[in-house]
Amino acid sequence: MVVGDPEHGVARYARHLADAIRGQAGIDRALALPSIADLPADLPPGTPVHLHVTDRLLAASPEEASLRVERLAASTRLTVTLHDLPQHSDGERNLPRRVEFYRRTIAAARGVVVNSNHEAALLREFVGEAHELAVIPLPVDTAGAGATASAAAAILDDTVAIVGFVYPGKGHAEVVDAVASLSGPRRVVALGAPSPGHTEDVEAIAAAARARGVTFEVTGFLPDDTMLERCATAGVPVAAHRHVSASGSIATWIAAGRRPLIPDSRYSREVSERAPGTVTLYPPDAAGLASAIDRARREPATTLIAPGTATGPDLAQTAARYLDWFAGVPE
Repeated sequence: MVVGDPEHGVARYARHLADAIRGQAGIDRALALPSIADLPADLPPGTPVHLHVTDRLLAASPEEASLRVERLAASTRLTVTLHDLPQHSDGERNLPRRVEFYRRTIAAARGVVVNSNHEAALLREFVGEAHELAVIPLPVDTAGAGATASAAAAILDDTVAIVGFVYPGKGHAEVVDAVASLSGPRRVVALGAPSPGHTEDVEAIAAAARARGVTFEVTGFLPDDTMLERCATAGVPVAAHRHVSASGSIATWIAAGRRPLIPDSRYSREVSERAPGTVTLYPPDAAGLASAIDRARREPATTLIAPGTATGPDLAQTAARYLDWFAGVPE
């Protein structure tokens, strides 16, 4: 099932993965629904259903999202992939509500997938053990990006760029501050749209940028091909979100042949160890970010993935891993 805003990163990944799984397994049905509550009436009881889960995609509140998952699980053989695992950055009010949603979800499901070892650790730390737990990393699908990326060194622009929805904590404000502290070009571009409900926050970032002499551009939603083209030619690729648990944005940079700057964390070290030469880690503070951007400007080759570098599983390999896992989930 693919539910929610079709432009949301989790929904886009779910759709691409569903298409790949259907192609390999000959499954003839994938449901693209505006809401998890819109389960078709003709779906036979006990049908195996897989759902990509984050509370914000499923309902207006974690409590309502929990009820919807439990209703779905009551009439199907539900398995789930968890995204955006709870962690301290959720804040004092939202953390316990999100923890309870994920607890109820894993209790309702027959099996659970997470996208990184870091997420598995977060699950154990904040929620508890999950039955039939598998770690299947996000794919990096470089098909179609190679020619663009191979030419990127000659056509890099003067921007510092961040991929994905724009919201507080994603790193845009920190990148603006870093660029303002450096000599040279003063352009920051957000390759994506404001996250729903955060337009005012984006306007605040833009106002702060103007006050410091930095141009801040928000592109709005970009189709996949356009996103890869913009990623391939951005001057400095950055993924500055400190509290990420598994990042589609980092995978997008890598797919475009770029080696993004990412703050040193348990998750970023996992990415670096799984696919050496695909990311550049920097100390997770303001000085570390500014220094990393400055070096990337002076040495643009460090922002490009070397030819022949292994970038991790592609979409077909990820689909095959899901099919193997589905086969082992108990009836």
